[in-house]
Amino acid sequence: MSWTPAPIYGAPDDWRAYSGVLSRRVFAFIVDYIIVALLCIPAAVVLFFVSIVTLGLGFLLYPALFVIVAGLYFGLTLGGRNQASLGMRAMGIAIVRVDGRPMDFLTAIVHLALFWILNSVLTPLILLAGLFIERSRLIHDLLLGTVIARTA
Repeated sequence: MSWTPAPIYGAPDDWRAYSGVLSRRVFAFIVDYIIVALLCIPAAVVLFFVSIVTLGLGFLLYPALFVIVAGLYFGLTLGGRNQASLGMRAMGIAIVRVDGRPMDFLTAIVHLALFWILNSVLTPLILLAGLFIERSRLIHDLLLGTVIARTA
């Protein structure tokens, strides 16, 4: 039986689909947050002009700008057709729901929020859980019923 990488919706059973996923997730995280930081620049310019039109009310969104941009980025990419952000696609991984349904925008946002909350409470040492849990899943993956699998 051979494992063929392809767009997937259900979690594969083959162990090779999860080989090296944890390190790929770390590198995908770095790439994705560089992209989010770069996307914040044009978003800040647009927000500046929106703030002028709204007589200064738009300036109240500046503290939440990073969260808004990251939420839209991950919601649209993880919940999109490829089920992977640009960093995840570059690393050859995708997010998959264990129940076989495709990821949607809301589940992607909840996945991101749980990651941030658990990371702030349990520190980045939460990545160590991936070394001991089957399929290299993290705590927020277990809570949402998702898994990260290789596509390449």
